[in-house]
Amino acid sequence: MDNSPTATEAGFDLDPIEIRVLGVLIEKAFVTPDAYPLSLNALLSGCNQLTAREPVMSLSEAEVQRAIDSLMERRLVTRRDQASARVPKYEHQVRLRHSLPPAEQAVLATLLLRGAQTAGEVRTRCERLHHFDDISTVEAALEHLAEKYPAMAASLPKAPGTKETRHMHLLGGDALLQAAIEAQASGTLSAGSSRGRSAELEDEVRRLREELDALKLEFSDFRRQFE
Repeated sequence: MDNSPTATEAGFDLDPIEIRVLGVLIEKAFVTPDAYPLSLNALLSGCNQLTAREPVMSLSEAEVQRAIDSLMERRLVTRRDQASARVPKYEHQVRLRHSLPPAEQAVLATLLLRGAQTAGEVRTRCERLHHFDDISTVEAALEHLAEKYPAMAASLPKAPGTKETRHMHLLGGDALLQAAIEAQASGTLSAGSSRGRSAELEDEVRRLREELDALKLEFSDFRRQFE
């Protein structure tokens, strides 16, 4: 497929914190459905996870709240008030706003949370969100994201000495796209790809930690109802 990066014209221009918040909301809808929508506290924990995040961030509650407010203005996130909850909760609207089926939501979330990746890396890292039978189904999802208007993903030019194409989301606008292209050309992204080679062990640890995180978040939200 020819999805070479082009100008994002009337596309997206989310900042890194908004990208992280949106990615977490999409991810957690898959992996912790019983604790979804997410409270601010749960969302903060998801944004600052040490696993399955590139780069790792250390955001404050105020920074996450500002990102939520901005995403709500863009109609990418909505607030859900539940009768049984004493704190507001939030959910993403990507599925409705951009008509994305589960497979494409999973791919987009993985790109938002982990940066530029090969189709093979996306498939491995998507496993808990959505199972892809083979690489071709991942490539089909990436192609559909690239064909959206505005486009939501693109293929990066191949880095010197590499055979596999890497893909990235386009929700950060032209500046983020150009930075990724320059990093690819200079070989800066190679460190990230070396991490990808240990993805199986990393993802196994991540699965266990996310299960523990989900239990902690459920307990935390339960406790807050009585504060």
